[in-house]
Amino acid sequence: MRQQGILLPIFSIPSAYGIGTFGRESYRFVDFLKDAGQTLWQILPLGPTGYGDSPYQSFSTFAGNPYFIDLERLIEEGYLTKEECDACDFGQNVHSIDYEKMYYARFALLRKAFERGFKALKHKPEYLAFTERNAYWLDDYALYMAVKDSFGGVCFIEWDEDIRLRKKSAITKYRKSLKEDIEFYSFLQYLFDAQWKDLKNYANERGIEIVGDIPIYVAFDSADTWANPQLFQMDSSGLPTGVAGCPPDYFSKTGQLWGNPLYDWDYHKKTGYEWWMKRFAHCFELYDVTRIDHFRGFDEYWSVPYGDETAAGGRWVKGPGYELFAVMKKTLGKKKVIAEDLGFMTDSVRKLVKKTGFPNMKILEFAFEASGNNEYLPQYYDRNCVVYTGTHDNDTMVGFLEQMPVQDIRFAKKYLHCKKEKDLCREVIRAGMASVADMVIIPMQDWLELDNTARINIPSTLGENWKWRMDSDMLTHKLAKKMRKMTRLYGRI
Repeated sequence: MRQQGILLPIFSIPSAYGIGTFGRESYRFVDFLKDAGQTLWQILPLGPTGYGDSPYQSFSTFAGNPYFIDLERLIEEGYLTKEECDACDFGQNVHSIDYEKMYYARFALLRKAFERGFKALKHKPEYLAFTERNAYWLDDYALYMAVKDSFGGVCFIEWDEDIRLRKKSAITKYRKSLKEDIEFYSFLQYLFDAQWKDLKNYANERGIEIVGDIPIYVAFDSADTWANPQLFQMDSSGLPTGVAGCPPDYFSKTGQLWGNPLYDWDYHKKTGYEWWMKRFAHCFELYDVTRIDHFRGFDEYWSVPYGDETAAGGRWVKGPGYELFAVMKKTLGKKKVIAEDLGFMTDSVRKLVKKTGFPNMKILEFAFEASGNNEYLPQYYDRNCVVYTGTHDNDTMVGFLEQMPVQDIRFAKKYLHCKKEKDLCREVIRAGMASVADMVIIPMQDWLELDNTARINIPSTLGENWKWRMDSDMLTHKLAKKMRKMTRLYGRI
């Protein structure tokens, strides 16, 4: 089946309160996708974010981001009042998220909702079932966040030694002294879970599948690392011996230093990859299709000595290879997975992707080099792939074309039979849709033909990423009609 979809993060959905949520505008976007003939909605990771606001650096690989909880629904349910929400300052720029204001305003409101609603909720069967079903991660996450708050928000490596090393007496002490704060974080996860499932069900009922993202790594500053240090390459003092990144490439001349702790794959193998099976199962419940970020890291991963300032001094180390996915298929059955295989490719990575049978990714922004001999050109695709104009790490198509060398522009126009440069963005989309690829996913910004002010992320930079917000008036009937017409033309409806 040929499918077509849109890439749009939850945080980019329009909303009245500073950031996209699981509220009515998300439901409206699902309706727009249906009208436009789309069957896929790709989002970015849903985890709670910290410093830098990256969804790829989360406080938990299992928890959900409280920012996405719809305040308007909490008003309807009696947890909050409209006056309280309207009185908060979430930032004045409707096109950009102010994360600092978001943090202070939203958590103050969520705390009010907790104080008013938790006493009645805590004994209800649906809440008890949620906490019991998710205890394997929720207990540690809620405790982690409560303790983190008690230490002023610093990473666990700076906590007092007893709780940093999870001594039994310290765990007991903090569970007792921070009981209300722990309950607060559990309450937020219940709200997140209920609202997300309602939105996902609404999408599924309208023929829209959710494509979600699982980062290969977890953040060092996370409940996962603190609660399960045995899963990672850590020394006796609790510090990483090596951290994750990727070598110098198209995105960065010194590589990308992510700083995530690396896995102790020998330990994971001894457990039958138990933690990974729980992680995969959780994602398969959240999403209909799971995109595994940095897939090549399962073949070989870039190990950077802890303390290095760039990733340039790293080295390649063998990962678990196909064995992990063989266990996944045997344990969890056949699932829909996309392998993010971008970056430096080797024959062994290509063999791993092929052996799993997962579709890989083709990026059209990488295709139009004047040499004309490029694996990202549509004539080299097979059916088992997913075509994008660009991803969250790329410039928008319009922004990319504005920076493209003149000789590459000439080649692109010739290849696409496009006379006018202003029409190139649309014709690149058309080339992807006309290809043999089973799936095509286009960032919303490219359908809207927005410039680089709508870019989501610039790799290896901090401060101005993950902020773009879409205007609600951009989702017009005219645009839906144009998208549906092209989607139908190329047999993707």
